[in-house]
Amino acid sequence: MEAFRRLFFVAVLLGIFIVGCAEKSKRAENHVTNQETPNIILLMADDQGWGDTGYNGHPHLKTPNLDAMAANGAVFERFYSASAVCSPTRGSVMTGRHPLRYGICTANCGHIKPQEITLGEMVKELGYTTGHFGKWHLGTLTRDTVEANRGGRPKFDGDYAPPWDHGFDTSFVTESKVPTWNPMITPPRSSGDVNGTLEEGKPFNTAYWIGPGQMETDNLEGDDSRVIMDRAIPFIETAVKSKTPFLSIIWFHTPHLPVLAGDDDRKSYADLSEDQQHYYGVISAMDEQVGRLRNKLKALGVAENTVLFYTSDNGPEGKSTIGRTQGVTKGLTGRKRSLHEGGIRVPGIMEWEGKIQPGTNVATPCFTSDYFPTIANILGVDLKKNERPYDGVDMLPIVQGKVKQRSSPLAFEFQKQAALMDNEYKIYSNDNGQHFELYNILNDPGEQNNLGDDEPERLSEMVSVWRKWKTSQENSAQENDY
Repeated sequence: MEAFRRLFFVAVLLGIFIVGCAEKSKRAENHVTNQETPNIILLMADDQGWGDTGYNGHPHLKTPNLDAMAANGAVFERFYSASAVCSPTRGSVMTGRHPLRYGICTANCGHIKPQEITLGEMVKELGYTTGHFGKWHLGTLTRDTVEANRGGRPKFDGDYAPPWDHGFDTSFVTESKVPTWNPMITPPRSSGDVNGTLEEGKPFNTAYWIGPGQMETDNLEGDDSRVIMDRAIPFIETAVKSKTPFLSIIWFHTPHLPVLAGDDDRKSYADLSEDQQHYYGVISAMDEQVGRLRNKLKALGVAENTVLFYTSDNGPEGKSTIGRTQGVTKGLTGRKRSLHEGGIRVPGIMEWEGKIQPGTNVATPCFTSDYFPTIANILGVDLKKNERPYDGVDMLPIVQGKVKQRSSPLAFEFQKQAALMDNEYKIYSNDNGQHFELYNILNDPGEQNNLGDDEPERLSEMVSVWRKWKTSQENSAQENDY
């Protein structure tokens, strides 16, 4: 009898435990299903200029799929990269914070720190599956294989920070640049940025990594944008089949040097120079993959439940349109590495069927640091709980026309340059923030007329705001946010 009582007691406890687990599982499921859980895709080109799209009036370049995306969603008239080069801007996307807060000062400088909360980590807590495809450039991917700019070199061991350690379930990534055609093979030097001991036709010494110690070896020929999309689409198909919301970050290498287009992609530009054929050809090839992605979302029946973003990491490479650096700023001053408009104003599109009115034009300035808080607010994540400063704001009310003025300015700093932008005015310095110029960007997007002497009070106020931001950034750099 005593043994029976004990057995009965254990059975009761086990039953209570099972019911409790079921209720907990149900609550967790309700937590995901009761809130908005759209799929999220972030697309980014590399070194694509403000004027390098068909919808923005380029005289030669054909981008029908980007044009269609723009027509079906919102086009930002003033969208900015958070920095004037690639790695820092990518860090701003991943965290919503200025990259100097955690040590990514320029390309191949620093890495995503483990204390930072990435987009991948944020959405995984809500049941999302996550994938990163294309260029990573936020840390090295290997400690034991010498490759790319820093990978496998002992002095860069501390910069090991692959996507699989920062919230991403699936990865197909390079540390840094690769050629836009046959990405694993060194192209002719005429393609641009083929330096050092690299030999044409030999390995480019930058690999696609899919996990710790794992380099991809199959399906790496032809257009690099297609190579990337060939991995992103199966990830999306798997997520949809399993009815799991997904985050897919797709960062193209196009049109970063070395620029080399396939023969078919050059045909549309046969009457132009060889350099133009290659440059326009690689962007058209990338545009084709954007169309392939959008068509796949429609075919899978998830287009209306997917938020799709598109931008570039900075303005066009080169001092001018010479050689393969054919990117244009559409009259804006500056190019890549400059905090003038041409270096940071970039294409910006946001598409979300049913939530964003087709043909929307957004005049309010926004930038890549806004992605993180926008996605957080869409998903109902309270960023105040993280107890750290964010540099971005939620763009959705701006895009939907509910907010007309930006609540906080856009702050920039890059290699002795500083800038701050509000809804109408911008200040700019090229001497570490000691002296600033003032421009009315709405009336003077080319930054030709310095209004500093005419409006000293406005200049002083904006400089004060920038210096307050700088103090906050320096405090973050001392790891006081963690």
